[in-house]
Amino acid sequence: MYTHLFLFLFDSEKFIGTTYYQKPTLSFSKTIEIMLKKLKLVLFLLIASFGVAKSLPPNLNDSAASIGIDTTEIINIGGIKQFISIKSKDRTKPLLLYLHGGPGESVMNKAETFTSELQNYFVVIHWDQRETGKTKELNSSPTLITAELMQNDTEEIIEHLLKKFKRNKLFLVGHSWGTFLGFHIANQSPQLLHAYIAISPMVNPLESEKISLNMLKEHAKQTNNERAIKELSTVQIPFEKLDDILFSRKWLFSYIGQPVPDSVMTKVRQYLIPWESTWLSVFNEAGKQNLLKTMPSIECPVYFFAGRKDYQTNFKITEEYYNQLKAPKKNLFWFEKSAHGIPNTEPALMQEVIINKILPETI
Repeated sequence: MYTHLFLFLFDSEKFIGTTYYQKPTLSFSKTIEIMLKKLKLVLFLLIASFGVAKSLPPNLNDSAASIGIDTTEIINIGGIKQFISIKSKDRTKPLLLYLHGGPGESVMNKAETFTSELQNYFVVIHWDQRETGKTKELNSSPTLITAELMQNDTEEIIEHLLKKFKRNKLFLVGHSWGTFLGFHIANQSPQLLHAYIAISPMVNPLESEKISLNMLKEHAKQTNNERAIKELSTVQIPFEKLDDILFSRKWLFSYIGQPVPDSVMTKVRQYLIPWESTWLSVFNEAGKQNLLKTMPSIECPVYFFAGRKDYQTNFKITEEYYNQLKAPKKNLFWFEKSAHGIPNTEPALMQEVIINKILPETI
């Protein structure tokens, strides 16, 4: 805050010295008079600046407040230790909390690929939810995980961040499963949000899965793909077992032109075996929601990011909900090159929309 004033003081001293040595014809008393006048001017500027600084918000009083932040923290949320990362080029910028998908899918290690530009305009917070990533490494959940427990954790971490940074609101971004948590916050505590950004949103997950499965079965028949026909015929919705998810996603990726080799599917299966015991019931619990019926309005700005090829959280359902939703501000942004994974496939455009479209009309 005072750096420019100290520079002015040093420059003044140089100027005073120069004046003294360049004008030796002045009397000593006259030189002292000139020096005193300059020092009075410096003193006046210091006092005036101090008065201005006192009137600024607390987080702007210190010159350190305008510098960046790049840290990780372990905080107590929901009775356990939970891990967050905080990054920004300027810690005075608005807060943005990113809710990862899954459930159970940490994005901490790849977050830079889709939030690096956001860090110039926001304080970006990533959180490894319980039984996920760094939080899971710290401790396991002592209680059975439910959708309500995860919603409570989300409420608590938002309260923590607002208190820590002395803010009244933040931007909330959710992707896939993260939108299930995000819609809960937007509905229950809209006063805490500048805006809610739902990426590949879970609007009516059960219906979306049914539409997807029927589409894939029909496509398998049309292409005479016997293996696809056989595997898809075993899929139950809601998902009852790991193979239901594996076969559904395997043939969905194939449908959108991203076939998954068997060798990769074997690795995915091994990864998902522990996931099934922890998260399948929670996933199905969240899948029961139908926002078309239960959440006709939200009292904060809401923005939808939809991939034009997203059949997992079906883009048509997203569009239908957007059209009927009542909100102070809303918009639907299409990502023509994307399916479900917008942060991975179009990260630059995703950040551009948040920075250039959403931020200016919500702050």
